[in-house]
Amino acid sequence: MRPIRLSFAGGAVLLGLLATATITTAPVQARQDDASPGLPSWDSEHTITVGDRTVEYDARVSGITLTNDDGDPAAELWYTAYFRTNGAPSRDRPLVFAFNGGPGSASFWLHMGIMGPRRVVTPDVGPQGAPPYPLEDNAYTILDIADVVMVDPIGTGFSRTLGDTPGSEYWGIDEDARSLTRFIRRFLSEYERWNSPRYLLGESYGTTRAAVLARHLQGANIDLNGIVLVSAVLQFNTIQFAPGDDLPYIVNLPSYAITARYLDALPGPNPPDLEAFMAEVEEWSLTEYATALLAAGTLDPATRTRVIERMHRYTGLSHAVWTMDRMGLPPELRDNIERADFAAGHMMYVEQSLLPRWKEVLDRFIVRTSGGAKPVSQ
Repeated sequence: MRPIRLSFAGGAVLLGLLATATITTAPVQARQDDASPGLPSWDSEHTITVGDRTVEYDARVSGITLTNDDGDPAAELWYTAYFRTNGAPSRDRPLVFAFNGGPGSASFWLHMGIMGPRRVVTPDVGPQGAPPYPLEDNAYTILDIADVVMVDPIGTGFSRTLGDTPGSEYWGIDEDARSLTRFIRRFLSEYERWNSPRYLLGESYGTTRAAVLARHLQGANIDLNGIVLVSAVLQFNTIQFAPGDDLPYIVNLPSYAITARYLDALPGPNPPDLEAFMAEVEEWSLTEYATALLAAGTLDPATRTRVIERMHRYTGLSHAVWTMDRMGLPPELRDNIERADFAAGHMMYVEQSLLPRWKEVLDRFIVRTSGGAKPVSQ
């Protein structure tokens, strides 16, 4: 690591922190009066190895001041940016603006978990233990192929409103997207990156934010090259499993199936062609399974038996589970989801009898965590 450069006295406070952890809406035209000076910055130079490549990069912590309609400072929005300094010229390198969700979460989860050049070492499965938490170079960072900007929306991290400015000016679906639109435009101008391919990457509510933000950016004549959705939630009823709503059962079945295949939990041999298997499950979920759920108590016994057998075949869960609650998940399982959904990271528990075989609980998108599931009655 090369010596750290500070742009003003007192930067050691933030450097110390960095060393330990660093909908359908109408677009609103971005403001044209964001001429307020930038905030102080902390800069450093580093080198890591990603794969077989040596990646030299600059790290910068800085922010911008957002103004109100009178041109007075109204909020500070902070970010951490990583710029690769060897390889392709910056104008040709993709630029990824990344943020977590909540709403109300700072970006350090993605930052120190997977996106940044350094990561907190965590166990492969199970909860994190007590400190100290070691840091290591992140072999999975995308910094070798793209520059990364970790953004903290107003009200998260160090980003905050100023003076008498109410948080409601920024805490709303469109309000949030408007402030980030102004930030991205300022960033592209300050770093002369208007011709760089640009992407949004959001996690959880950040996927909702990315969808709304994309429309606001388009209204400000800022086009995107792509959007990456991590633990996507674009329709919140698909993760709530509310009584009487069949949609979450339909759209989540393919996730159960692919997880069962990954864990060798299917009752028969694992399908060799993953894409063909997923296409089959998705098509069946939207047709026969959806129709069976809508038919409910009027479903004839032969069709009911056939559908339950197919559910067992796709998930490995016992026939007894799928005979309960209209072939959706049993009440005990749904209660687990409602209590543990966000706190456990978009998690879903399987019946207790299968835990020794599956070894891990089902995550709707990736299997990463185990333990904590209460016994589920058969």
